[in-house]
Amino acid sequence: MTGSRLEAAKWGLVYLGAMRADFRARAAAAALLALACGGRTAAVRPTEAQAWATAPDAAAESLLVDVRSVDSTIVVDARYATPDNFTGQPLPGYEAPRVLLRREPAAALGRVQARLRTGGLGLKVFDGYRPVRATLAMVDWAERTGRRELVDSGYIARRSRHNLGVAVDLTMVDPASGSEVPMGTPFDTFTPEAHTANATGRVRRYRQILVQVMESEGFRNYEREWWHFSYPVPGAVAFDRAIR
Repeated sequence: MTGSRLEAAKWGLVYLGAMRADFRARAAAAALLALACGGRTAAVRPTEAQAWATAPDAAAESLLVDVRSVDSTIVVDARYATPDNFTGQPLPGYEAPRVLLRREPAAALGRVQARLRTGGLGLKVFDGYRPVRATLAMVDWAERTGRRELVDSGYIARRSRHNLGVAVDLTMVDPASGSEVPMGTPFDTFTPEAHTANATGRVRRYRQILVQVMESEGFRNYEREWWHFSYPVPGAVAFDRAIR
């Protein structure tokens, strides 16, 4: 077994232990509530955050890396650490304008950057690892603002591969000017125009280039968001460590 698989297995066991501990804690809470109600059984429904066990912060420290430590020429525009995102405010857990990923996709992203550089292009990254608390805040925003359809349709996920540190949101830029290439829609556009295949002409060609170069290093595109790609990492677990 390779070192990376041993590490994944190690933290997988830690994650399993956390899930079991979480289950025992909920069971104990149910028993206490039943006792308080005079022995009657009572349905205990934990909040979504309580029900979602996450790996310890130590695992995140070990397994997540800053994408710019892989290649310092990658441009980072960490939208969720600023008000410049669809919620209009920084999301909880984003305490610094950094983008983190699991080591495996981070290394692959560095190879993508090297490939693009030979063609006079480069990457700009909007988001990578996303703390669980930030995902729950997105869902809460949708429900509070009457945009529940974004959750129901899958544009805003209740559980995301971003929480595992294996998904990344990005675009391409001209390194000489720093300008983004035309992709047809801005990042986080929740309409069919953002579907990867829904483009023509120059925009279609740039989307195809991005998909082809990302797929060449093992990433897979989410067809409803031209900017979203995920990378297969066996045994990946969710984290809630703040980005600092």
